[in-house]
Amino acid sequence: MENITVTRADYVDGLSLRIFFSDKTDRVIDFGEFIARHPHPQYNKYSKPSLFKQFYIRCGNLIWGKHADLSFPVEALYSGDLEYCD
Repeated sequence: MENITVTRADYVDGLSLRIFFSDKTDRVIDFGEFIARHPHPQYNKYSKPSLFKQFYIRCGNLIWGKHADLSFPVEALYSGDLEYCD
């Protein structure tokens, strides 16, 4: 995969985001199932939409939390397969 990065992300609803990539593609991803399958306080807090919406993009990566509590490889986001992260 070429050096693809996340350029923008928009909140959709629930625990879903529309993610835009540097190659001009975009994809809607629901993170709810991933968070539900990984019961850990570091992730669980983002099951609340008010906290989930507090994501940011740094160096082409999508991140939650001051200390990158939750982040995903760009390859997993691009493919839409968060199973890659298990």
